[in-house]
Amino acid sequence: MVLAFVIHTVCPIGALSSGECRVLYSRVFGADEALFRGEQQQQQQRLDAGERRLLAAEKIAVVARQVQSAVSLRREASGRPPGETPPGEEALALQEADGGVLRLRDGDPFWREVSAFWLAVNSLALVLLCEPHENPMLAEATLRNLAGRCLDRLHMLAPGSEVTRKPEATLGASF
Repeated sequence: MVLAFVIHTVCPIGALSSGECRVLYSRVFGADEALFRGEQQQQQQRLDAGERRLLAAEKIAVVARQVQSAVSLRREASGRPPGETPPGEEALALQEADGGVLRLRDGDPFWREVSAFWLAVNSLALVLLCEPHENPMLAEATLRNLAGRCLDRLHMLAPGSEVTRKPEATLGASF
């Protein structure tokens, strides 16, 4: 089961330093956002809705930083710098995309174990957070399909991408 979908930067852009990344879009799925419940459930029940959203955003940001580290490590190990594909060449960028999976252990940052399947296209990463027993081949195929749709419909490789300006368009493109 997919628990969350995240799009974030993996390379420095404009106002960000080299170690930072920015979450551009995130969506958590499931009844009662079960991903964020657990040992701190009693504490979270005392939090208001705004504080719960802030806690969820912080946990998604932790995942984004871990994926950014994995992407950087993979790119450095391969010896090839991230290439910038010109707009209109989304299919080529998707073919050359780096991908991988991270196993997030209990408490790091969620209350249970989660698999983070990621795909890095140029300076962006798309991440699916799934149950640890999910089929990796199916998750990768789904992520490539989502990435292709997002790249085509939202022009994510072009300046002024719609991913940050129109989050409802991102949701429509991805599902």
